[in-house]
Formats: sequence, C-alpha cells, structure tokens
Amino acid sequence: MRAIVVDRFCEPADLKVSEAPDPRLLPGTLQVAVKAAGCNFFDILMLQGSYQVKPPFPFVPGAEVAGVVEAVGDGVTGFRAGDRVLASAGLGGFAERAVVPARGAYAMPAGMSFEEGASFPIIYPTGYAGLVHRGRLREGETLLVHAAAGGVGSAAVQIGKALGARVIATAGGPEKCEVALRAGADVAIDYAREDFVARVKQETGGRGADVIYDSVGGDVFEGSLKCIAWNGRLVVIGFAGGTIPSVKANRILLKNIEVTGLHWGAYAQHQPASIPEVFAALFALYEAGKIRPLVFRAFPLEDAGRALAELGSRRTWGKVVLAP
Repeated sequence: MRAIVVDRFCEPADLKVSEAPDPRLLPGTLQVAVKAAGCNFFDILMLQGSYQVKPPFPFVPGAEVAGVVEAVGDGVTGFRAGDRVLASAGLGGFAERAVVPARGAYAMPAGMSFEEGASFPIIYPTGYAGLVHRGRLREGETLLVHAAAGGVGSAAVQIGKALGARVIATAGGPEKCEVALRAGADVAIDYAREDFVARVKQETGGRGADVIYDSVGGDVFEGSLKCIAWNGRLVVIGFAGGTIPSVKANRILLKNIEVTGLHWGAYAQHQPASIPEVFAALFALYEAGKIRPLVFRAFPLEDAGRALAELGSRRTWGKVVLAP
C-alpha cells in the first residue's frame, strides 16, 4: 500500500510516499480503507522528535481516520465490512489502509463526509469534554474561545453555541475572524489589531467571560486572567503559542476562579466510560445541524508535507486533511 513512512526525525518537507506492507489485523481491531485522515499540530512535533510520544522507527503518522471497514478482528462486535467509520487511530492514518482499535471507532452519521469524519475524533470530543465536563458551560453564559479559526477553536465555538452560550472569539486577521463568525461566534476580535482584554470587558459590560477556552497559552493565558468573570472557569487545552504559562494562586483566590485542564487523550486510561457518552452527544448535535467541521482543504497523500507545513505556518483555518 501507499503510505507516509517516517524512518528518522525530519521536517514536513522531507515526507514522501513509500510502499509499505499492509498493517496487521489484530484481535480487537478493524482494518479500514482510509478515505481521509486528519492532520494535527502534534504530527509535526512527532516528526521532529519534540512530542511526548516518540514511536519507534519506522512509523506511519496520522491519528485520525475516516473510511470503510474492510475486515473485522477477532472479538469485535458491532462492525462489519462496508461500514463507514471514523476512528482515533493513534498512528497509521497517513496511508491507504489502517488498522484501528475497535473501541476508538464509531459509525459515521448519515450525511457526514469522509473529510468531516477525519476532522472529528480529536478536536470535537476535546471541545465537548473541555466545555461541559471541565468548564461546566451553561446556557446564557459568555464563552471566550482563543484561536477560534483553527480546528480546535472552531469546534469549541460551534459546541459553545450549541450549548446556548454567547461566544466571543479571538483570531489573527480579518479572514480568520470571518471564519470564526461563520463557525457561529457572536463577536470576533482580531488580536493582531486590538487588545482582546479590553474588548472582552467592553462586550460583557465589564464583567468578563464566564468560561475561557485556551489552546494557546503564553501571553494569551495571562490576558485571559484579566478578563475572566467572577466565578469564571479557564480551561487549558494546550500551548500552541509555544510557552507554558504559570499563575500565582492569589489571582485564583481574588476572583474566585478555577483554572482547569483537559487532556482528552488520557480519558482512555482514566475515564474510558465517558468516551462513548461524549461521542453520542456530539453525534446528536451533528445530526441536529448544530455542529459541522470546517475543512480548509483535503490534500492528496503525496502532498502530506505541504499540508503539515501549511498547518504549522498558521496559514490554514479549520481542519486540514489528507485524502489517500
């Protein structure tokens, strides 16, 4: 089969398509003909050896897939050949064929495209668990979403609106602000042109945001502490800005706020029963037309390096996918 095979630490520009053996079907797994695979920033870090997960060489990157089941491993129930599925693959998605754990696979809702399916397994459950389980977002509250034009941020905007919140989004540049508004944000702030702290206070009558969804870290985290409401919840998703911030505990005390984190990948180990519940809730929102992944572009497998380079340069919006 054709696949992106990584045999050393490298940059996206070094990637090329190789011939690789078909992955082995194991008990508890599904063999899937990959129709689309999601690209993530951590794929770049993994190539560079900068990610906390360092698979042994050679490996095929790609943690999200959508496709058609070709074979079912021993002990698997609920799936059969021909099913359209989306799945968390861990690795192996940047290929024509992947073997995925059946426990991480779900039947795709009717009408969902493969490109949308490949955009779903990571950012949407991250958004839902972050906003519902950790942020306890309630109808009528104000939600502030940073980097709202990206895959992670646009998913959070859609989920926040579906939950009945008023959503304020930050993004870099007019085009990305338009993307955030298209995702459902009520207000979009171009942080390259104005101070988001002052604007959030203005938009909330000085009160601040009840819940803040931060995947950026660094100075953005610091600014968030200045525009969070009394009893607010700041949900830390990641550090795309490259700097891991810290906070003095007196700031948590004075405004009666919570600073909480969400590591969706760790749910499989620590809270596995919550995973199907989250996906069921998300599929219901999708089928009701309240959420839908924004796909920037589907690149051919041969352009995997270009796709990741575009993602890493922040020139994209929504989700970048490969279409083997």
